[in-house]
Amino acid sequence: MDTKIHSTVTYLNGQWEVEHTNIVTEQSVTLTVNTELWLTFMCTPIDLEVLAIGFLYNENIIQTKDDIVNLRVCPGGDNIDVWLNSPARKPDKWTRTSGCSGGGTSIIESSVTPVLTKPHNRVIFPPQMIGNLMNQLLKSQDLYKKSGGMHTSALCDGDGIILTVEDIGRHNTLDKLAGKLLMEQIKPGESIILTTGRISSEMIQKAGRIGASLVISRTSPTSLSIQMAEKLGISMISYTRH
Repeated sequence: MDTKIHSTVTYLNGQWEVEHTNIVTEQSVTLTVNTELWLTFMCTPIDLEVLAIGFLYNENIIQTKDDIVNLRVCPGGDNIDVWLNSPARKPDKWTRTSGCSGGGTSIIESSVTPVLTKPHNRVIFPPQMIGNLMNQLLKSQDLYKKSGGMHTSALCDGDGIILTVEDIGRHNTLDKLAGKLLMEQIKPGESIILTTGRISSEMIQKAGRIGASLVISRTSPTSLSIQMAEKLGISMISYTRH
């Protein structure tokens, strides 16, 4: 369930009013790989299958959907069981990220550049196109319009948006994008990521794993994300407004 109805009290024009408001759902969901408990996501409990698949792909545990033998979300929606076709060693050390209710943990150290192929920066856009793409992203925010409190990320091929996902965690949105790409076997000619969230180092790691040559955000980058983007050959555009 993506939202829940709660009673809220609003103060407006000198009056108190009781209303029924949609509040975004936050839930802890554990990930079990080959019967071993790996981690807990704090997430919006939708698209849980692609969240798990995308996380494992972005962390370089799997390479294709064929690496997955079976995947099951428990009836209560609080656990995702994944069985792989080969043993997978649970990392000895998990690194806490800078996310707020996002991926929560990462198996990639923030100081380490992931081993990725550098994208080719051959995409050229007029400034108006960048604004148009961000407008498309904002118009696609279905859950945000209902409750607020959501991050949205999208994959674009330069002409328009191919995939859109939402979650309370910005990191989770890039895992969901990766999972959908893998499951639907989408291979866009150009991979451009649009996001409402801050561009942290982990966001750039995930964008690089997805193969993005350009990341466009409504808000700010961090110093480490800029360093990583330069090493990976990823262009960043931040504070994108109408």
